[in-house]
Amino acid sequence: MSAAVQSPRPVAPAGARTPGRPSAATLTRLAPLGLALLLLAVLAIRTPAALSGAALASALTQAAPIAVIGMALSLVIIARGDDAVTGGIDLSLAATAALASAVLTKALAEWGVAFPQALLLVVALAVAVGAINAGFVEGIGLTPILATLATSVLVSGVIRVVTTNRRTTTDAPVIVAIRDSEVLGVPVAILVAALVLLVLHALVHWTAFGARLRAVGGNRDASEVSGLRPRPYVVAAFLAAAAIAGLDGVLLTARASGFSPGMEDQLLVDMVLVAYLSPVFSRRATVTPLGAFLSAILVAVLSNSLILARVDNSWVYGVKGALILAVVVASALSRGRR
Repeated sequence: MSAAVQSPRPVAPAGARTPGRPSAATLTRLAPLGLALLLLAVLAIRTPAALSGAALASALTQAAPIAVIGMALSLVIIARGDDAVTGGIDLSLAATAALASAVLTKALAEWGVAFPQALLLVVALAVAVGAINAGFVEGIGLTPILATLATSVLVSGVIRVVTTNRRTTTDAPVIVAIRDSEVLGVPVAILVAALVLLVLHALVHWTAFGARLRAVGGNRDASEVSGLRPRPYVVAAFLAAAAIAGLDGVLLTARASGFSPGMEDQLLVDMVLVAYLSPVFSRRATVTPLGAFLSAILVAVLSNSLILARVDNSWVYGVKGALILAVVVASALSRGRR
């Protein structure tokens, strides 16, 4: 009897992913999250109090303004794409939120303006900044990163003129309530941020406007071919993001009990980090408001843990800068491997 002839086993093509195993692109994309969690675990071992109930409550309060500004930036990224150089970015949002905090604090503490009118004033100022950015980017055609960097410097200058670069405090009832109140043990500030999340999540994922916004950001040329006009959607994203930054001024004011010079610098670092870290919380590896919200909580807990571990503030900035670099590099590498 002749021996049975065995058929050769099929050979997977080079670069193919083994079923059931994450791809190299996925692992690369998740690397910054793993790095952050590893650092957090080390800090928790070194300083157990970092993950105590009181520390987590404090971190949630600190996370609120970071989450809101990160979600604001996510709108611009969704509308223009997630390329860090040519895609959607608005570096002026942090300065805009700080300007809102400065004007709000002055209005409540020195100008005798009631909170509702003061809130309308700062949101209007923020939208004006957003309109300038939209004009530069969609009207003139400037690169978003350069246009909004210039606007950020301009707004920072206005802040120094308004405040004379001095700290201003306020004990307005609304500000104190947002700062100190809790609902079922959850800080009011993070509940406000969660409300913003619900609105933006519904807008982006459950409306026709959101679907078109994602289409424009995903492929602008294809959206134009399909009959969409991208410019109005990008302009709307810049304006909406700026308005949210104006609202974020309230949370910044509550967190600091007023305005502190230089708050826009730290907020800028946190904003960029949470926005570009957000894809790790998305199944499609895209920037989303929910991802920005979750990233903000992670970053706030990490920052709080570093402080409780008595790490020098300069090193805290260094860690965040390293994470931003890791996120951008991982995004570029994972995009190249798709």
